[in-house]
Amino acid sequence: MNGRKHHLIVDTQGLLLGVKVLPANITDRAGSQQLLQELRQKQPQIKLHLFADGGYKGKWEAWVKTTLGYSVEIVQRPDANTRGYWLPEGQELTEAQIKTFRGHREFIVIKKRWIVERSFAWLSFDRRLNREYDLLPETTEAFIFLSFIRRMLRRLAAFAQQHAVSA
Repeated sequence: MNGRKHHLIVDTQGLLLGVKVLPANITDRAGSQQLLQELRQKQPQIKLHLFADGGYKGKWEAWVKTTLGYSVEIVQRPDANTRGYWLPEGQELTEAQIKTFRGHREFIVIKKRWIVERSFAWLSFDRRLNREYDLLPETTEAFIFLSFIRRMLRRLAAFAQQHAVSA
Protein backbone atom coordinates (compact mmCIF):
# COMPACT_ATOMS: atom_id res chain seq x y z
CA MET A 1 0.00 0.00 0.00
CA ASN A 2 2.77 2.35 -1.04
CA GLY A 3 1.94 6.02 -1.13
CA ARG A 4 -1.77 5.61 -0.50
CA LYS A 5 -4.12 5.42 2.45
CA HIS A 6 -7.23 3.29 2.48
CA HIS A 7 -10.20 4.79 4.31
CA LEU A 8 -13.03 2.42 5.16
CA ILE A 9 -16.43 2.82 6.75
CA VAL A 10 -17.77 -0.50 7.99
CA ASP A 11 -20.88 -1.50 9.89
CA THR A 12 -20.75 -3.31 13.24
CA GLN A 13 -20.52 -6.65 11.40
CA GLY A 14 -17.41 -5.39 9.61
CA LEU A 15 -19.13 -5.14 6.24
CA LEU A 16 -18.17 -2.32 3.92
CA LEU A 17 -20.33 0.81 3.64
CA GLY A 18 -17.77 2.98 1.84
CA VAL A 19 -14.16 3.11 0.74
CA LYS A 20 -11.85 5.89 -0.42
CA VAL A 21 -8.24 5.44 -1.53
CA LEU A 22 -6.28 8.68 -1.32
CA PRO A 23 -2.63 9.80 -1.51
CA ALA A 24 -0.67 9.27 1.69
CA ASN A 25 -0.08 13.01 2.12
CA ILE A 26 -3.79 13.56 2.90
CA THR A 27 -4.47 13.28 6.62
CA ASP A 28 -6.78 10.62 8.02
CA ARG A 29 -9.20 13.32 9.12
CA ALA A 30 -9.38 14.97 5.68
CA GLY A 31 -9.67 11.60 3.95
CA SER A 32 -12.46 10.45 6.21
CA GLN A 33 -14.29 13.74 5.63
CA GLN A 34 -14.16 13.15 1.86
CA LEU A 35 -15.43 9.60 2.30
CA LEU A 36 -18.23 10.62 4.66
CA GLN A 37 -19.36 13.41 2.31
CA GLU A 38 -19.50 10.98 -0.61
CA LEU A 39 -21.42 8.44 1.46
CA ARG A 40 -23.85 11.17 2.55
CA GLN A 41 -24.44 12.24 -1.07
CA LYS A 42 -24.96 8.67 -2.31
CA GLN A 43 -27.14 7.53 0.59
CA PRO A 44 -28.66 10.54 2.38
CA GLN A 45 -31.25 8.37 4.14
CA ILE A 46 -28.62 6.58 6.24
CA LYS A 47 -28.17 7.88 9.78
CA LEU A 48 -24.83 6.76 11.15
CA HIS A 49 -23.45 6.46 14.64
CA LEU A 50 -19.69 6.57 14.13
CA PHE A 51 -17.06 5.08 16.40
CA ALA A 52 -13.69 6.82 16.00
CA ASP A 53 -10.41 6.68 17.86
CA GLY A 54 -8.93 9.54 19.88
CA GLY A 55 -7.19 11.07 16.85
CA TYR A 56 -10.55 12.26 15.58
CA LYS A 57 -11.54 14.09 18.74
CA GLY A 58 -12.26 17.82 18.49
CA LYS A 59 -12.75 19.65 15.19
CA TRP A 60 -13.40 16.53 13.12
CA GLU A 61 -15.95 15.27 15.61
CA ALA A 62 -17.76 18.63 15.63
CA TRP A 63 -17.67 18.80 11.80
CA VAL A 64 -19.32 15.38 11.49
CA LYS A 65 -22.04 16.29 13.97
CA THR A 66 -22.85 19.73 12.53
CA THR A 67 -22.26 19.17 8.80
CA LEU A 68 -23.50 15.61 8.34
CA GLY A 69 -25.76 15.19 11.36
CA TYR A 70 -24.16 11.88 12.37
CA SER A 71 -23.49 11.00 15.97
CA VAL A 72 -19.90 10.28 16.97
CA GLU A 73 -18.50 8.25 19.84
CA ILE A 74 -14.77 8.57 20.50
CA VAL A 75 -13.28 5.32 21.77
CA GLN A 76 -9.77 5.32 23.14
CA ARG A 77 -7.57 3.76 25.76
CA PRO A 78 -8.30 4.90 29.31
CA ASP A 79 -4.67 5.99 29.59
CA ALA A 80 -4.54 7.61 26.14
CA ASN A 81 -3.70 11.13 27.30
CA THR A 82 -1.14 10.25 29.95
CA ARG A 83 1.96 12.29 29.19
CA GLY A 84 3.70 12.12 32.55
CA TYR A 85 3.33 12.39 36.30
CA TRP A 86 4.36 15.03 38.84
CA LEU A 87 5.78 13.30 41.86
CA PRO A 88 7.09 14.61 45.15
CA GLU A 89 10.87 14.51 45.44
CA GLY A 90 12.09 11.04 46.31
CA GLN A 91 8.86 9.27 45.36
CA GLU A 92 9.14 6.60 42.64
CA LEU A 93 6.63 5.77 39.94
CA THR A 94 4.34 2.86 40.72
CA GLU A 95 4.22 -0.13 38.41
CA ALA A 96 0.71 0.88 37.32
CA GLN A 97 1.96 4.38 36.39
CA ILE A 98 4.87 2.98 34.38
CA LYS A 99 2.49 0.78 32.39
CA THR A 100 0.62 3.86 31.14
CA PHE A 101 3.61 5.03 29.07
CA ARG A 102 4.03 4.00 25.44
CA GLY A 103 6.32 1.03 25.13
CA HIS A 104 5.22 -0.30 28.51
CA ARG A 105 1.49 -0.57 27.88
CA GLU A 106 -0.31 -3.86 28.05
CA PHE A 107 -2.83 -4.95 25.46
CA ILE A 108 -6.30 -3.56 26.16
CA VAL A 109 -9.40 -4.37 24.13
CA ILE A 110 -10.84 -1.03 23.07
CA LYS A 111 -14.58 -0.93 22.46
CA LYS A 112 -15.47 -1.28 18.74
CA ARG A 113 -11.87 -0.68 17.59
CA TRP A 114 -11.37 -4.32 16.64
CA ILE A 115 -14.20 -4.15 14.08
CA VAL A 116 -12.37 -1.92 11.61
CA GLU A 117 -9.05 -3.64 12.32
CA ARG A 118 -10.68 -6.98 11.48
CA SER A 119 -12.00 -5.51 8.23
CA PHE A 120 -8.49 -4.37 7.25
CA ALA A 121 -7.21 -7.86 8.13
CA TRP A 122 -9.79 -9.41 5.80
CA LEU A 123 -8.39 -7.28 2.99
CA SER A 124 -4.93 -8.71 3.64
CA PHE A 125 -6.23 -12.16 2.62
CA ASP A 126 -6.56 -10.91 -0.95
CA ARG A 127 -3.16 -11.09 -2.62
CA ARG A 128 -4.14 -8.35 -5.03
CA LEU A 129 -4.65 -5.94 -2.11
CA ASN A 130 -1.45 -6.86 -0.26
CA ARG A 131 0.60 -4.75 -2.63
CA GLU A 132 -0.20 -1.57 -4.49
CA TYR A 133 -0.31 -2.82 -8.08
CA ASP A 134 -2.88 -0.45 -9.48
CA LEU A 135 -2.11 2.85 -11.13
CA LEU A 136 -5.48 4.40 -10.32
CA PRO A 137 -6.93 4.65 -6.81
CA GLU A 138 -10.36 3.90 -8.28
CA THR A 139 -9.10 0.48 -9.36
CA THR A 140 -7.96 -0.30 -5.82
CA GLU A 141 -11.34 0.86 -4.50
CA ALA A 142 -13.09 -1.48 -6.95
CA PHE A 143 -10.99 -4.45 -5.79
CA ILE A 144 -11.76 -3.60 -2.16
CA PHE A 145 -15.47 -3.62 -3.02
CA LEU A 146 -15.03 -6.97 -4.80
CA SER A 147 -13.27 -8.41 -1.78
CA PHE A 148 -16.12 -7.44 0.52
CA ILE A 149 -18.76 -8.61 -1.98
CA ARG A 150 -17.09 -12.02 -2.09
CA ARG A 151 -17.02 -12.10 1.72
CA MET A 152 -20.75 -11.24 1.92
CA LEU A 153 -21.64 -13.87 -0.71
CA ARG A 154 -19.75 -16.52 1.24
CA ARG A 155 -21.66 -15.59 4.39
CA LEU A 156 -24.99 -15.73 2.54
CA ALA A 157 -24.15 -19.07 0.94
CA ALA A 158 -23.15 -20.57 4.30
CA PHE A 159 -26.34 -19.21 5.87
CA ALA A 160 -28.51 -20.60 3.05
CA GLN A 161 -26.80 -23.99 3.20
CA GLN A 162 -27.19 -24.15 6.98
CA HIS A 163 -30.92 -23.39 6.76
CA ALA A 164 -31.50 -25.71 3.77
CA VAL A 165 -30.06 -28.65 5.73
CA SER A 166 -32.20 -27.96 8.82
CA ALA A 167 -35.43 -27.56 6.80
